[in-house]
Parts: sequence; C-alpha cells; structure tokens
Amino acid sequence: MLTASLAVTLTALSLAQPGGADVVQDDPKAESRFLDEVRQLTFAEDWAKAGESYFSPRGRAIVFQAVPKPNEGVDPDPHYGMYLALLQTEGGDYGLDSTSELDLVTRVSALGSANTCGWFKPDSSEIIFGSTIVPPSEDQQPGYQRGSSRYRWSFPTEMEIVQVDVRLRPFAVTLKAVPELDTELKLIPKDVSVVFEKTGYTAECSYSPDARHILYAQVDEAKSNEIGRPDADIWVYDTETEEHTILVEADGYDGGPFFSPDGKWICYRSDRKGDNLLQLFVSELAYDESGQITGISREIQLTNNRHVNWAPFWHPSGEFLVYASSEVSHGNYEVFAIPFDADEPEKKQEPVRITYASGFDGLPVFSADGEWMMWTAQRGEDRSPDGKASSQLWIAKWKGFEGAE
Repeated sequence: MLTASLAVTLTALSLAQPGGADVVQDDPKAESRFLDEVRQLTFAEDWAKAGESYFSPRGRAIVFQAVPKPNEGVDPDPHYGMYLALLQTEGGDYGLDSTSELDLVTRVSALGSANTCGWFKPDSSEIIFGSTIVPPSEDQQPGYQRGSSRYRWSFPTEMEIVQVDVRLRPFAVTLKAVPELDTELKLIPKDVSVVFEKTGYTAECSYSPDARHILYAQVDEAKSNEIGRPDADIWVYDTETEEHTILVEADGYDGGPFFSPDGKWICYRSDRKGDNLLQLFVSELAYDESGQITGISREIQLTNNRHVNWAPFWHPSGEFLVYASSEVSHGNYEVFAIPFDADEPEKKQEPVRITYASGFDGLPVFSADGEWMMWTAQRGEDRSPDGKASSQLWIAKWKGFEGAE
C-alpha cells in the first residue's frame, strides 16, 4: 500500500544519486533463483505510469492505481486514478497463468480525484481504496519525503476510505477505451461511497482475512504541526461495532499496514526516528472474547539500518515478507524478502535480495495462493511522457527461496 501510498513519484527513484548507479547491474541469473516467467502487465502505450496493485482473493482480477497516457500535447493527470481489471488467460478463462493479460479495464474512481491503496474485500464484490472523491486542494499536507529527493507521497486532507461494489459498475471497457470513458464521466460515480468519515488524511487501507476489520493510516494534523513533520498513526476500524481503535501511535509517520494471513499480526513501515528513512515493524494483535481488536500486545522491529525500507507485504505462508529497499542504492530500489517466525518473532533475520534489475523495483505483492508476485518496476524499454523510465506493473512466477545463500 504505497505501499507506498498516494502519488509516489516512482520515476524519480531511478535517478542516479551518490553511491548509486555505478553499483547496479542487471543480473537475470540471480533473479531467476526466485522468479520465473518475468513479464510486463501494463505498458507505456496505454499508461503514463502504473503503481500500487493487488490481486483479488481468487486471482481473477487486480485493482491498481494508474495514470492513463494522455493525448499528444496534453499533460498526464497529476493524480492516480483507481482501476479494476480482469486477468484473462490465452485460453479465454479468467485467472492466473503464464499467459494472463489485463482485460476489461475499468476506472472505479471519480475524475480529478486523487486515489491510492486499493484492496479487495474478502468473499465480496466490493473494493476499498483511499480517495479524495473531488480534486484535492493545492495546500495539501506535505507528506513523506526522503530529504530533498523527489521520492515522496502527499497526504491530501480530503482523503477518505471509500468502497465500490464492482457488480454495480455500469460499464466494462477495454484498455483502449479508457480515454473515451474519461471524457464521458463528468460526475462522481454514484456507487462510490465513504466507508466512514474522519477529519484529515485517511487512507492506506486493507481488510482483515475475516473481513471484519479495516486497517488504515490517519494523519494527526495537530501533532504534525507540533513536531514539524508528517505524523500518521495506524488505526483499525471494526465494521461490526463501528468502533475505531488506535494501534500504533509513535512520533512521525507510521503507515502501510497489512494483516498477516492468519490475522494475528500486522506489518507496517515507520519513520519514527525522523531521519527520512523508513524501517519495517510487525505487531501482534490483542483481541477480546468477542473477536474485536483491542490493541497490540507487542511490537517488533524487523529492520534497523541506514536504508529506506517500505511497502512490506506478507507471503500467504506467513513465513516471510517482501518489501522495497534502498539497500543496493537510493538510485536503484530493489525487492527484498525477510523471514518471519511467529514462534520466535524477535529472532534476527537477514534480508534476501529478490530482484536484480536497473531501475526501480518495489511495491511487491503476492496472489492468495502464493504462486505469483506482482510489483511496480522501471525495467524494460518503456518511457513516460517526460522521457524517463516508466513505472509499470510486472508479474512473475514465485519460485521460493531455493538457492538463496
């Protein structure tokens, strides 16, 4: 859930920075220990950029944020729209295999709005995501940014968590029809509704495996002004009791939370040191007898280094997490994995590098069966309208840790 959240300027992450570009080399052989059938899902001929994406529970669809390629002479939309697409195989079925391509791409967010962090509700036709619904104001919360770089995302105060029942969408269009669709939709889609209302930026949402709870990040504007940098806390919303409970409340930014596959833990990223670096954390959840989450029983830090580590995501086995890191260089983010043992959660684990390609690789996620990894990358020949490497969606067969040293 850029991870990686709203309006992450992915194209800037591949810019050479001190100690960066010279140490980066493409190494398909090293990458092939973990990934097979690596291929591109979205392309610059259709999208100015595509970012954070997630699989549906049955692996037949994805939800993703993207900016359509504009007509010649027109600037791309400054904000991500939220899109839904089916995965169609060469045989005509919907699902995941080595031939799956995007089909029936549909915009599910209002025109002009800023959007982030889509998520499928388990056992439902609904999706949730963060949306301003209307065009965001220009005086937004400044958001997270690493130093003076262009690596950042903003925190619009209008951002709310919204839901859409995709069965009620009045249209299903092919990718080529997206620009025409955008010119026709002048009003807010009637089937976009706010899940709950809270003051200020509310986004980075995901459901618990049983669909009862929604994790989200909420910016505390007063505290942000007090400490002089964005302060986001992690909350959970109980859809049965309609109660909100704060889970992680530390100085600085905490966000991008996800439930573990068994619903007992959450993972997230934190900038609580205020050093412009993000570190990964997990926390064990506390439940009462009714099954409501009441807080966290313990917090464990997974990384503690001089790198930006962000967008953690659990493998369905619960035995490790994948994430993006500047460990190779700030000019070339790569996907890493870190083991996790729920029986010995404080045991020190060493990260394992997964991707080996020039250009940004990040925002990794798994299909529900753990067989496929999808992520955002700047590998390949695609270029954005400004001529820089284009961020697009990629997918690969997950082979596991065989051969890792």
